Amino acid sequence: MERSSGIILPIYSLPSPYGIGTLGQAARDFVDFLVDAGQAWWQVLPVGPTSYGDSPYQSPSTFAGNPYFVDLDSLVDDGLLEQAEIDAVNWDDDPAFVDYRRLFETRADLLRRAYERGWERDSADVWAFCNENASWLGDYALFMAVKRHFGMAIWTEWPDVDVRLHKPDAIERYRELLIDEVQFNEYVQFLFFKQWEQLHGYAREKGVRLMGDLPIYVALDSADVWANPSQFVLDERNMPIEVAGVPPDAFTADGQLWGNPLYDYGAMEADGFGWWIRRVGGAVKLFDMVRIDHFRGFESYWAVPVDEKTACNGRWVKGPGMRLVGTLQSWFYQFSFVAEDLGYTTPEVAALLADSGLPGMKVLELAFDSRDESSNAHMPHSYGPNCVCYVGTHDNATIMQWRDEADPDDVHLAERYLGLNDQEGFAWGFIRGGMASVADLFVAQMQDYLELGADARTNTPGTLGSNWRWRMADGQATPELAARIAAVTRLYGRGAR
Repeated sequence: MERSSGIILPIYSLPSPYGIGTLGQAARDFVDFLVDAGQAWWQVLPVGPTSYGDSPYQSPSTFAGNPYFVDLDSLVDDGLLEQAEIDAVNWDDDPAFVDYRRLFETRADLLRRAYERGWERDSADVWAFCNENASWLGDYALFMAVKRHFGMAIWTEWPDVDVRLHKPDAIERYRELLIDEVQFNEYVQFLFFKQWEQLHGYAREKGVRLMGDLPIYVALDSADVWANPSQFVLDERNMPIEVAGVPPDAFTADGQLWGNPLYDYGAMEADGFGWWIRRVGGAVKLFDMVRIDHFRGFESYWAVPVDEKTACNGRWVKGPGMRLVGTLQSWFYQFSFVAEDLGYTTPEVAALLADSGLPGMKVLELAFDSRDESSNAHMPHSYGPNCVCYVGTHDNATIMQWRDEADPDDVHLAERYLGLNDQEGFAWGFIRGGMASVADLFVAQMQDYLELGADARTNTPGTLGSNWRWRMADGQATPELAARIAAVTRLYGRGAR
């Protein structure tokens, strides 16, 4: 990986008059902004459909695209919608935050009109798309159709046991019964991937690469678990026995109980990790580089009995390690990965990272602990080049929020270490510190370039209701801001001179 830099901005955070960012003109405008700012990478969060809690890390499919990201203006240009139909919707749009409930109530009707007009017209292209994605699309389209048929209930509570257990006769019966809804779901995915390929192509032409994010686990309420129960640790009713999480630490006394089903790595390895190869193959089609979330879970993972209320009473279970990581590297030998190696680390995790050769992550917000000023691995003087330096990730505070809420002694240490001053600004001093590091790649959240505070935080782990909502206002990505970013990027040898 060459010396470069990039910006984190989720797709949903792009400006839009229709409640959420999409793959349309605003996305291309942001690519242009990145070019003007001298940035090589646009890092996004997972782009799959969202469900309970609105988290992109808890999706009903690890392969599908988010229907909310389908750009409505592009559908007008394509003759699939009329502008008057879009304007007739009461968007009640707050440009600062996504309202997922309103999107759930409004977006599907417009997409259904597009489907009714385009299904026959685009039949040849849709048929080719469905064939190309047959390994996941049919199951996903039926899963969502049956889920809607049963009032959006989690699949483990569907009243028809046969379809809940994915029995072949029931699958065929519901596919016939719900054929219109199945085709609708397939067509929406066709639209998403068509628009994504157009955006990706535009970015590639401009010299900007897309960095994606692969959650280590998939949601229980997903087509992935429903259609592939043999790949997970489930009982005879296809219910989890243990679930994923992380143990208690200095930040969370009860740990984090994620609730995702655990993988049956024995079964996965028996068929050569085919499920993982297909999953990563889907991400490779979308992105130019992928961050592997919770990489340490490949070495060992925290398993919590399903009936526990916290993550305290879990146990460490040995993971597949290089047997899986090496398989993925062999299959995708020309593709780039980043290992998210944060959290509870051990010598074994460090050895796995070293054996893989993947770049790990350093986070400046985690660097400044006044109780031990010299040994923190996140301090820039301790870096080697094979890493990615972040000011903060999507799970961290914005740097201005960190300044306001961190221990004053930690803030003072950061000020001394980075030479922070009022003229430059606190956030920009952190950006300079990361840009100047030897890390091959430096990445900052767009919120930090905009010097925003707590209201702009992407996610607070362990909480529900206020996450994944922040949106960039139209006009915030100014030419002046791009020029300032470009100047510091060039100064530290990360952009075109």
